[in-house]
Amino acid sequence: MSYTALYRKFRPDTFADVKGQDHIVTTLKNQIQADRLGHAYLFCGTRGTGKTTIAKILAKAVNCEHPVDGSPCNECASCKAIQAGISTNVIEIDAASNNGVDNIREIRDEVAYRPTQGRFKVYIIDEVHMLSTGAFNALLKTLEEPPSYVIFILATTEANKIPVTILSRCQRYDFKRITVDTIAARLKELMETEQVEVEDKAIRYIAKAADGAMRDALSLLDQCIAFYLGQKLTYEKVLEVLGTVDTEIFSRMLRCILKGDVSGSIHTLEQLIIQGKELGQFVTDFTWYLRNLLLVRNTEGEEEALDVSAEQYRILQEESKMVDDETLMRYIRILSELSSQLRYAVQKRVLVEVALVKLCRPQMETNLDSVLDRLRILEEKMEQGIPVQAVQAAAPGQIPAQAAETQGIYPSGEAAPAVKPTKAAPEDLQKIRAQWKAIVGQTSGMFRQFLQKSVPKYNGETGDARLFVEFQDSLGAMYVDRPEAAQELQQIIEQTTGKTVEVEMILADQKKNSALSEISVDSLLEETVHMPIDYEDDDEPEEFE
Repeated sequence: MSYTALYRKFRPDTFADVKGQDHIVTTLKNQIQADRLGHAYLFCGTRGTGKTTIAKILAKAVNCEHPVDGSPCNECASCKAIQAGISTNVIEIDAASNNGVDNIREIRDEVAYRPTQGRFKVYIIDEVHMLSTGAFNALLKTLEEPPSYVIFILATTEANKIPVTILSRCQRYDFKRITVDTIAARLKELMETEQVEVEDKAIRYIAKAADGAMRDALSLLDQCIAFYLGQKLTYEKVLEVLGTVDTEIFSRMLRCILKGDVSGSIHTLEQLIIQGKELGQFVTDFTWYLRNLLLVRNTEGEEEALDVSAEQYRILQEESKMVDDETLMRYIRILSELSSQLRYAVQKRVLVEVALVKLCRPQMETNLDSVLDRLRILEEKMEQGIPVQAVQAAAPGQIPAQAAETQGIYPSGEAAPAVKPTKAAPEDLQKIRAQWKAIVGQTSGMFRQFLQKSVPKYNGETGDARLFVEFQDSLGAMYVDRPEAAQELQQIIEQTTGKTVEVEMILADQKKNSALSEISVDSLLEETVHMPIDYEDDDEPEEFE
């Protein structure tokens, strides 16, 4: 006898065998028991969720001579005939290939004849959304007022394509995606029946790869068993057959990217290519891995919702402490853009490698999330004691803003005008300027790094006692819009000098900041030479004369 595929061999015969659609099964059983059957049903849902299976069980149940709790007995002549596909009372139609007006007219003519045996004539129209507009119109009247002995069951994966006039004439049942736990339990049960040894981890992975479709899960399992016929089916063997990537690879790839290790990430990709993994699937799975990582960072106790093993959840929790939300969002954005590009690309490997370089080198981009990622890398270097330079490297032929200012050269190529302030700096600001290095040294992390390159200024026209902290690097914009940074600096100034001043952080701009002047401490030195003055700034900006 020829071999029968698992999904056909173990197709449910009764409502009790149907898994994951309890809300639909219960409703249909109650209708059968109470003899409250509808004349038209619409089954909607993704592939492999049991639409056609339940339609056939319903067809058997309404014609069964001895129904058991609303389910067919599978023993009477009617059940056996329907099961064998030879019953004239159950007509299955594939709307994808029979979508014309003439096909529907044939149905309309046939419904005039009563069933030869049994109570009902059942029409199961699969992929009903494929019917033409004319065919739908031809079906309308018959569907609305069919004979009492006729039941229509329409099945579709795209309910949005069905006219509203059809929808209003049917009882609609939406089939849910079957959960991983339900699919895994069913597969394990069937493997015990088949006496095939399969690892629980392998079964669960297949259940997850099926994406909520029981039929897909059985097909994948059938494929894996055939490849390793007579052997125990392990998790590693399933990965090899399906061409998918172990989550351990994703973890390794992520850690390489976080370190900025381009060669390590490219080497990991090379290993995947040698193993024959599909690049598009790798990008999709890696995106989902990062999505899970993002959920771990922003939810608590969601191990079950993420549908990952306890070991994998532990790894995700560990990695969630290595990266922030903004960086993850940047990674997901780049990979999502890459996924759409790969559909039509010829050199897929090149595109993936370029994307990996982008992930490792955030300085290649200029948007906000890449700036945040660059700050993260700089902070990590500082924690490790690696010297970093806050000033961005200038492009060839350009002069950095800070260098231009210290050299008296502006980006426009004109020399900076020597503007003498109208009013001298207030005494409080002079005291702050005298102890500026000590104040900056008390700030935290990356903030201190940028403050070391900043210039304290005041309004030379008004002489107001407001301290302007001018950042010479464009990355300082991150602190301009952060009031907590200004508050931190204000508190340190108060603790160090005993003076309370208003602090405003700005970016270097010769046009906008033309009224600002650097703070001179000459008058203060003359009056208070006994104060502890810091002379360690070798690269102090020149004072206005």
